[in-house]
Amino acid sequence: MFFTLMLMLSTSEFICTMTSAAPPHNQEDFKLKHTKPQLGERWPHGGVRGGGGWITSERATSTYDLVEQMFYLYVRVEKAKDLPPNPFTGNCDPYVAVKLGNYKGKTRHFEKRTNPEWKQVFAFSKEKFQSSVLEVFVRDKEMVGRDDYIGKVVFDMNEVPTRVPPDSPLAPQWYRLEDRRGDTKVKGQIMLAVWMGTQADEAFPEAWHSDAASVQGEGVYNIRSKVYVSPKLWYVRVNVIEAQDVEPHDRSQVPQAFVKAQVGNQILKTKLCPTRTTNPFWNEDLLFVAAEPFEEQLVLTVENKVTPAKDEVMGRLILPLTIFERRLDHRPIHSRWFNLEKFGFGALEADRRHELKFSSRVHLRVCLEGAYHVLDESTMYISDQRPTARQLWKHSIGILEVGILSAQGLLPMKTKDGRRTTDAYCVAKYGQKWVRTRTILESLSPKWNEQYTWEVYDPCTVITLGVFDNCHLGGNEKSAGGGGAKADSRIGKVRIRLSTLETDRIYTHSYPLLVLHPTGLKKMGELQLAVRFTSLSLANMIYLYMQPLLPKMHYLHPFTVNQLDSLRYQAMYIVAVRLGRAEPPLRKEVVEYMLDVDSHMWSMRRSKANFFRIVSLFSGVISMSRWLGEVRHWKNPATTVLVHVLFFILICYPELILPTIFLYMFLIGIWNYRFRPRHPPYMDPKLSWAEAVHPDELDEEFDTFPTSKPQDVVRMRYDRLRSVAGRIQTVVGDMATQGERFQALLSWRDTRATSLFIVFCLIAAVVLYVTPFKMVALVAGMVWLRHPRFRSKLPSIPSNFFKRLPSRADSML
Repeated sequence: MFFTLMLMLSTSEFICTMTSAAPPHNQEDFKLKHTKPQLGERWPHGGVRGGGGWITSERATSTYDLVEQMFYLYVRVEKAKDLPPNPFTGNCDPYVAVKLGNYKGKTRHFEKRTNPEWKQVFAFSKEKFQSSVLEVFVRDKEMVGRDDYIGKVVFDMNEVPTRVPPDSPLAPQWYRLEDRRGDTKVKGQIMLAVWMGTQADEAFPEAWHSDAASVQGEGVYNIRSKVYVSPKLWYVRVNVIEAQDVEPHDRSQVPQAFVKAQVGNQILKTKLCPTRTTNPFWNEDLLFVAAEPFEEQLVLTVENKVTPAKDEVMGRLILPLTIFERRLDHRPIHSRWFNLEKFGFGALEADRRHELKFSSRVHLRVCLEGAYHVLDESTMYISDQRPTARQLWKHSIGILEVGILSAQGLLPMKTKDGRRTTDAYCVAKYGQKWVRTRTILESLSPKWNEQYTWEVYDPCTVITLGVFDNCHLGGNEKSAGGGGAKADSRIGKVRIRLSTLETDRIYTHSYPLLVLHPTGLKKMGELQLAVRFTSLSLANMIYLYMQPLLPKMHYLHPFTVNQLDSLRYQAMYIVAVRLGRAEPPLRKEVVEYMLDVDSHMWSMRRSKANFFRIVSLFSGVISMSRWLGEVRHWKNPATTVLVHVLFFILICYPELILPTIFLYMFLIGIWNYRFRPRHPPYMDPKLSWAEAVHPDELDEEFDTFPTSKPQDVVRMRYDRLRSVAGRIQTVVGDMATQGERFQALLSWRDTRATSLFIVFCLIAAVVLYVTPFKMVALVAGMVWLRHPRFRSKLPSIPSNFFKRLPSRADSML
C-alpha cells in the first residue's frame, strides 16, 4: 500500500512537471457566480400588489416565479368580413399587416376571399417599443405593383388592457376599418384582440415575435420554443434455442449453422453450432433496442458457414415486434416454433418455393423487457431510472423547476451579412422530457426567461442543459471559421445533480460555458439559471436511498458490460433519430452532445484527470501517516502523551473502539456542516485537467475513430491502444467515483445522505456501547458467513446507500 502511494505521488509529480508549461488561465472566469435576478411576477405598469410590486402570499404559487418577467404587446388577428373587392379584378386577396414603430408582421394572404380567417398572434417586446401607436392594416395582395389599401385600425398604447394569467383569454372584438387618414369608416370589419401580457401567456410559444422579424419561410419554425418527449424504449430479448430440418443448397454437405437477427440497423449473430447438423442447437440470447411505435421488424435468417469468407442463407423469417409478449418481471416466457421461408430460389421456381415453405423451422423465445430501464446516457449522470413499463413506476417524490434566464458574454459563432453574431438557444434534458427555448437572434447576451417543470422520481439524478447556436434559419450564415455551417454549434453544457440541492431553496447562479477545442479550453460565455427542487414526500425520498439505483431486473438478470455499451449506443441513436423527426427537429448533433455519445472514447486528458482524482483521495491517508510519524518522533510531546493514554484505554476497554470511531465520524460530520457546499456543482476545468493539457494530447483527443493516420499498421496499433486505454480510463474513473462517494458521507454535499449517515453513526455508537463487543463480533461473523439460501441477489442496503452518494463525475468536462 505504501509503495502504491509513493508510486502515485511520484507519477503525479512527473505529470505536473511535463504539463507545467501550459499557459495559465484566469481562474475566476471559470468559477460559478452567484446572481440576484428579480424573479417573480409584477404588474406591467409598476403597480403594487402586496408591496413593492411583487406577488406575495396572496398568490404563492406561480408558474413563472423563477424567471424575470418580460412584457409583450400581443395582437391576435382572428378574421375579417365584408371586405370590398378590387374594382378592376373583382376579387380580394386579403392579408393583415401589424405595425409598431419599425417592426412589422404580416399574416398569410388568401385568394379570392372576402371573409378570411387567419387566427394568428403577433408579439412585440415592450423593451423595444418605438411608437405609442399600434396600426393594423388590411391590404389586398397584388401580383404586379403595389398592394392595394383596404383599411386600418389604430390603437393607442396607453389604452391597451393588461392580462395577467390565470385570467381567461381576452375576447376579440369587431373593429370597423378606417381610411388612410382615420377620419371616416370604410367597408369591412376585422376581429382583433390586443393586450399587454408576459411570457407566461399561452399565446407566447406560437406567436410571431418582433425579435425574429428577419426570419422567413421554414426558419420560423426552427426558432420557437418546444417540449419534446423521448420515445418509449424497450429491450428486445431474442433467445435462439434451436432449428430443425435446415438444408443447405448443396445437400451433400452437412451445414454448420448460425443465426443472424436484425432489428432496424442492429445486427447480431449467434455463435456457430459446434457440430455440423441439420438440427443445430444454440440457446443463445440476442438483445436489441426498439422504440414505440414499433416501426422495425425482427428479421431472422439461418445461415450456413460454407467457407470462412462465404455464408449462405438457408431460411428466413420476418416477424413484427407487436406480436411478442411484454414481460414485467423475471418469469419465463413460453417458447414458440416459427416456420422458415426458403431463401434463394429464382422467380421461375415459385411452385417449389411454396412447396418447401414449411420444411424448416426455428425455436425462439422472444419478449419485450419492460422491467429494465433502457440506458441512453451514462449511469454517472443519469437523469431517469424508471423501468420501461409504466405500471412499474412509483410515485414521484418531488418537483424540479428550472428557470432558464439568460446567457452573458457569448462568443460570436458565425458571420451573417458581414457581422459576427450568435443565434443562441438552450436545451434541457431530464428524464424523458426535453425542452428547447426559443432562439434569440443576433445577440451575444440573449434573454430567454422561460421556466420548465419536471417530475422527480429519484433525487440521485442529474439534469443537463446545453446552449447551441442555431444554424438552420434559412439565411446566409457562415461559421466563424469561414466554412458553411451544416450543424448547430456547441456553446457549452451544464450538469446539476439534484441530490446536492437543498429542498425548497432557489439557486440563482451564473454557470460558465466551457468547451474544449483543438486549440485548448475556451470559455464561450455564461448561462444564468434559477433552480428549485421541491420535495413532495421526505419519507419516500429517504426510503429511496436504501433502494437499488436501477430496477431490480438489472441485478437479477444483469447484462454484460459489452452488451450495455452496445445497447446504450443503439438507444442514443434511436432517440436522436426520433427527436430529429419532430417539428422543429431536435437535431442529431444536439442530442448526441447532451447524451455524451463520445464519453467512452480514449482521452489522455480524461485519464490524467481520473488519475489525479484517485491521488486526491489518498491525501487524507498520507496526512494521517505523517501525523503518526510526528507522534512516534515526539514532535509534540503533549500530543504523544495523549495518544499513549488513549491507546492504553482502548487496550483495557476494547468495547470503546467502535463507539469512539462512530462518534468521531459523527462529530466530523457536524463540524463539516459549516463548510458544506452552498452552490450546485459545475464544470470544473481544473478537475477535468483542461487547463494544463498539452496541444498534442488535444490533437489526439479530437482525432477521429478510427484514426485518420495514413499508415495501415500505425492505424491498427493506434486504434487498439485507444480502445484498451479507454477501458482503463473508465475503470480509473469508477475507482475515483467510489472514493469520492466515501468522502461525500461527511462532506454535506448531499445533505440528506449526510444527515442519515451521522444519525446512523450516533445510533450505532449508542447501540455498540450498550452491546457486548463479543456479541457484536459473533452476530457480524454469523451474518457474513450465512448460507447462500439466506442471501438476496439484490444489493444490500449499505451498498444501495453508498451508490447513491454523489461523486465529482458530473462536474467533469
